[in-house]
Amino acid sequence: MDVTERGEMIVVGFVVRTTNAEEMDPARARLPVLWRRAGGPGAFAHVPNRVDENLYAVLTDYESDHHGAFTQIVGTAVRTVPRLPEGMVAVRVPAATVIKVEARGPMPQGLAEAWQQVWKHTESGGTPARAFTTDVEVHHPEGVDLYIAV
Repeated sequence: MDVTERGEMIVVGFVVRTTNAEEMDPARARLPVLWRRAGGPGAFAHVPNRVDENLYAVLTDYESDHHGAFTQIVGTAVRTVPRLPEGMVAVRVPAATVIKVEARGPMPQGLAEAWQQVWKHTESGGTPARAFTTDVEVHHPEGVDLYIAV
């Protein structure tokens, strides 16, 4: 886990509010539906000013820690906020000091393993400590990079 700086960004996409406990229960999980919607062909083709073709997941509005509720927005990074397509939101992600964790190999197993590393770091009181402000996943052809605010 490398400590680095993540620049400010704007992400436009779809949003849900959930908890990790809900996501462990297939009957209550909201993230698979969110990801199917966001990962569909051309889901963001009509969003102007896109930075790249990557998918971004922004985890924010943490109620407490990794046991509490949080908001996840899955979308595309943009240079400027366009007129929002129906059903989408825009979120400005402030620059932050982060731990960068790289998930590689078959997905979603690789991503799950990366998050387990993060949770283990959190549970063990690892330093630097998580801030639980805004975390970002960048999904690209080589895998996923997690940027965890500290």
